[in-house]
Amino acid sequence: MPDRKTLLLTGASRGIGHATVKKFSAEGWRVLTVSRQPFDPRCPWPGGEENHIQLDLSDPEQVMAALPRIREKLPGGRLDALVNNAGISPKGPNGERLNTLDTDLRTWGQVFHVNFFAPIVLARGLREELAAAKGAVVNVTSIAGSRVHPYAGAAYATSKAALAALTREMAHDFGPMGVRVNAIAPGEIETAILSPGTEKLTEQIPLRRLGQPEEVANVIWFLCTEGASYVSGTEIEINGAQHV
Repeated sequence: MPDRKTLLLTGASRGIGHATVKKFSAEGWRVLTVSRQPFDPRCPWPGGEENHIQLDLSDPEQVMAALPRIREKLPGGRLDALVNNAGISPKGPNGERLNTLDTDLRTWGQVFHVNFFAPIVLARGLREELAAAKGAVVNVTSIAGSRVHPYAGAAYATSKAALAALTREMAHDFGPMGVRVNAIAPGEIETAILSPGTEKLTEQIPLRRLGQPEEVANVIWFLCTEGASYVSGTEIEINGAQHV
């Protein structure tokens, strides 16, 4: 299909990323996936292996070097959507939250490379392709970006707060090209990487349940499609009113 739309998604292998690939694939989009792991043949979407880019987003040299490889996979020179979903939140040796006092500077740097720098390097490197498609960028932030979280570490939280600010800056700079840039800030979403004890947090969530990855994917879909054609520079919270 010559008019088939293309999404580039980082952090595709599980949780929100996995649900997002399934949503866009079901809607007929071609999905290019980026992750540290090679393509897993168990992933239930078509063309997965040929559309996969194995890449360590914590290494800025690798990210910049990957841009020509990604462009080769965009034969029409168009990218309709970039979803920066990959994120890391390292824990201490016993699984404990790393705070501002005990996070090693190298760890802090690694978190920022994945969670903050990779999104702007990819978007800036693919700006011509995004502009050609009048495309959309969605940065995945977090509820931890705006409040201290019992499980998310300080490096993760500050990187997500910085990503929210970056979203505003990008919306300002990419807007004249016709490219919209927004963020989504998920709260407690039921994925394999939930910290033990998260279930107890449902008592503080007005909807009294965890969110599902598909519910997040639906908001990402909205932001990348015509229904959100005048939405840019905003951060949508997806947390069952946990933030109130």
